[in-house]
Amino acid sequence: MSSDFHTAARSTLRSSRAWITLLVTLIIGLSIDVGTKYWAFNTIAGAPVVLNRVEIAATRQPSMLIPRHQPIVVIAHVLDLTLVLNPGAVFGLGAGKRWLFIVLTFGAMGMGLWLFATWTRPRQWWGHVAIGLIMAGGVGNLYDRTVYACVRDFLHPLPGVIYPFGWSTPWSGREIWPWVSNVADKLLLVGIGVLIWHILIGWKKRTDDAPATS
Repeated sequence: MSSDFHTAARSTLRSSRAWITLLVTLIIGLSIDVGTKYWAFNTIAGAPVVLNRVEIAATRQPSMLIPRHQPIVVIAHVLDLTLVLNPGAVFGLGAGKRWLFIVLTFGAMGMGLWLFATWTRPRQWWGHVAIGLIMAGGVGNLYDRTVYACVRDFLHPLPGVIYPFGWSTPWSGREIWPWVSNVADKLLLVGIGVLIWHILIGWKKRTDDAPATS
């Protein structure tokens, strides 16, 4: 078992096809994330928004540094574009703990490479794409935290859509989705979903191929 494990890991790490799939996915995903953030902060507010890292790091509410602007409605009640500076992680959690998130991102990158070597095989390109998407999302937000001391967000799904019958939740209140995010967050979610699917399919295959015991 141990021998098969190490042999499989070496075969993936030596596969140029696997590395190319991983790196191309990472580069394309990262380029889309950084490019859309650049476009958003130069367009949505009507004039380019210049971010000053020192000012952002000195305030607990960096979004107050963004000029007031009307969101761009892409599809009514489905998607708005509005600028937000997030000092925390997804859903605004952990504001003010930027260095913790930087360390965690590096840890996640290492975990991604470990999964690449141990949970995928040279021809399992879906797994390589999934890990590439996760790493692209992580690097995209890591870039923001390092350069701007926060994360640039601009995608607001389901703007103004509230729960029916007066329902509410402790984390979002009456609104179903009050959070603003970015492409990096979407890459992370899609990559995690695809990776879980890949792992479950692999686990099922190993279970089906396992010899029956009497």
